[in-house]
Amino acid sequence: MSTPQIRGVIGYTITPFKADGSIDLDALGLSIDNLIASGVHAIAPLGSTGEGAYLAESEWESVVRYSQERIAGRVPSVVSVSDLTTARTVQRAQLAEACGATAVMVLPASYWKLTDNEIVDHYKAVGAAIDIPIMLYNNPGTSGTDLSVELILRVLGEVENVTMVKESTGDIQRMHRLYQATNGKVAFYNGCNPLTLEALVAGASGWCTAAPNLIPALNLALWDAVQSGDLQQARALFYRQYELLEYITRRGLPTTVKAGLKLLGLDVGAPRLPLQPLDTQGNTHLKGLLDALVPGN
Repeated sequence: MSTPQIRGVIGYTITPFKADGSIDLDALGLSIDNLIASGVHAIAPLGSTGEGAYLAESEWESVVRYSQERIAGRVPSVVSVSDLTTARTVQRAQLAEACGATAVMVLPASYWKLTDNEIVDHYKAVGAAIDIPIMLYNNPGTSGTDLSVELILRVLGEVENVTMVKESTGDIQRMHRLYQATNGKVAFYNGCNPLTLEALVAGASGWCTAAPNLIPALNLALWDAVQSGDLQQARALFYRQYELLEYITRRGLPTTVKAGLKLLGLDVGAPRLPLQPLDTQGNTHLKGLLDALVPGN
């Protein structure tokens, strides 16, 4: 399978809600348009930032269909299709493919701790059901499952569609080991905001992040500086935005990104319970960070 060239800054989308709790597709469309206009290289709907785990299945399907229609092939898209069961993950992956997704992202989420064989078979089932690439997503902080480098390499060897790896453990050595073990032939992506500079310098093919909803110019400038080899400029750009990157990660992406968008003039509603809106102290802190980074805010 030929892997599409997905390189650069991959922007997560939020899922906006109206006051009555229903999905606000108009606000979703505006946020997608803003991300594309900002220059992001790809878009990732329904990941952690998009609160995919908190949506009813009909809502999830609505967001996938609408997002793909709105993206309209302007940039590549990587749809997060993870679910507790293999059957639902397969169904979601098939829907994403039918709607025009460039690739799907799969996190091995489960109530019960999975064995290595169960994880491999999970990816095999998804891979056999679709004809587009899969981005293996390792994020033990949300899934409760930490995929070792050896297990990731096994999945890569046994599932042809798995051609990309997103690492969110915050362990740069894993990225080095993956890069070396595959001779740089498997694309890996950084999913840990505070690790971005190290990951990009280590050869990451991209940066999966919610930050472009708030500070796209700085995110893209950092990517460009690393790609051009200007590491002094890259360091300056990274540490300029570091405090915001660290804060939105630590405080919770749906909560902080939605609060930040409202501060920037786009009200996308509150996160869905059990998540709660950012409190007054948090909003004040976030506003201070944005005022220092976003001209004219």
